[in-house]
Amino acid sequence: MSRIEATAGTLASRFGERAVRIAALPGEIAIEVTPADLVGICKELRDEPGLAFEQLIDLSGIDYLDYGRSEWATAEATSTGFSRGVERAPRVEAPAAEGRFAVVYQLLSVSRNTRLRVRCLCAAGEPPMIDSVSGVWASADWYEREVFDLYGILFRGHPDLRRILTDYGFIGHPFRKDFPLSGYVEVRYDPSRGRVVNEPVSIEPRVTVPKVIRRARDPGAPEAGGDA
Repeated sequence: MSRIEATAGTLASRFGERAVRIAALPGEIAIEVTPADLVGICKELRDEPGLAFEQLIDLSGIDYLDYGRSEWATAEATSTGFSRGVERAPRVEAPAAEGRFAVVYQLLSVSRNTRLRVRCLCAAGEPPMIDSVSGVWASADWYEREVFDLYGILFRGHPDLRRILTDYGFIGHPFRKDFPLSGYVEVRYDPSRGRVVNEPVSIEPRVTVPKVIRRARDPGAPEAGGDA
């Protein structure tokens, strides 16, 4: 029995329905837990000899807003058009609906040379909230601050939850799917004031579609409109 199979069996027998196995790449294990069980299961994952995930190597946020939808619903390519742009109406930040935000934990068992991915969906509401695991793995401290900064997810029980990547007074959370690509403000140096100033962004938001590859056609057929 491989280490992966042995770990999967230990997880199933130890946690049962509290840890649901989800899709993962071949040779990997991923489970999903509920917010209520997160900290307790993480402690067991660290302390159980048959699991021994002593190290949290990464922690990241996920925004599932518009997951599975495509904004590139453009018409069939023509003989005269090379590219098109998607014109989207201005969007305001959407509320944190159920299942929109999640946190993913990448665990490593050094003693058993095994990795595990744990996903936990945040409770609905604004701001989204989840328990901190910094008391389980000390390395979660800065990772959780990054996720708070970029996604706006609050970690209940974190000892020092504040921004870590963006500047003081930054508005919004730039990794959210509804955050404008051009942001809310732009920065420039004002020589008359002798300092850097923040101003409302002046860039017109527009998403450009990459050059369209046309369907192959009969080499002997005449070219429409003389387009190569």
